[in-house]
Amino acid sequence: MGFMIHSTDDGRVPATEYLPAGAITPKAGMALNQADGLLAAAGAGAPSYICMADRADACGAGEYIPVVRVSGDIIFETAFTADAGTVKLGDKVAISADGLGVTGVTEGGAAEVVYMDGTEAGSMCRVRFH
Repeated sequence: MGFMIHSTDDGRVPATEYLPAGAITPKAGMALNQADGLLAAAGAGAPSYICMADRADACGAGEYIPVVRVSGDIIFETAFTADAGTVKLGDKVAISADGLGVTGVTEGGAAEVVYMDGTEAGSMCRVRFH
């Protein structure tokens, strides 16, 4: 599913930026950070950007792709990639390894859950990054 913009606190449309990517296969909604000046999968921490491109093949290192900068006033809609068990509203959960959703792991989590329609794998949730 990825991280899709659900809403912003002030109703604005976040600006699209174009930044150089590493040799990644971008997916719309993929959480990204910069490493050595190139975009890469976000990993465990909070992402700085969300990818706005969807490609079947990997980018060449340095190829520019569209992204949206993450800020605390944006709510993103995504899904749990695994059973989230006892996760409740307000918990901070970890980003999945592929950067396209969240897990039920709360230790060191970066995404604050602000809405969810269940805790089973595939259940939709909304998150903020601070």
